[in-house]
Amino acid sequence: MFGLLTAKRLDGWTSLFLVTTIATSVTGFFFPFHGITPAIIFGVISLVLLAAAVIARYARHLAGGWRWIYVVTAMLALYLNVFVLIVQLFQKVPALKALAPTQSEAPFAVAQLLTLALFFISAIFAAIRFRLPVQRTIA
Repeated sequence: MFGLLTAKRLDGWTSLFLVTTIATSVTGFFFPFHGITPAIIFGVISLVLLAAAVIARYARHLAGGWRWIYVVTAMLALYLNVFVLIVQLFQKVPALKALAPTQSEAPFAVAQLLTLALFFISAIFAAIRFRLPVQRTIA
């Protein structure tokens, strides 16, 4: 997100993010299968978004419309990771679990809503700011 918001490519960090996020999503499918669950749905959505981000970044080299496709899909994939992190925090951290034991209480909803708003605004700014350097030719 930092690279997108500051219009810096950060190639190494981007590769690390994409590889580890893909690995996280894929390994989630190795748990015992008990039917379609929200975790399975999130994993599938994440992998579709990540596939689009990888194609936009590495196959299409962020050319033309692929730039904003990359920004949007990368930001959405990151948002899904943070969404799951918040779910995990409310399940595992005793103080948070006490605030929202079933995750249907207001503190959980507020945390998720604020995160969604932050990512929505950040994605808009990133799509505007993240541009490839203009190549100038000497005439």
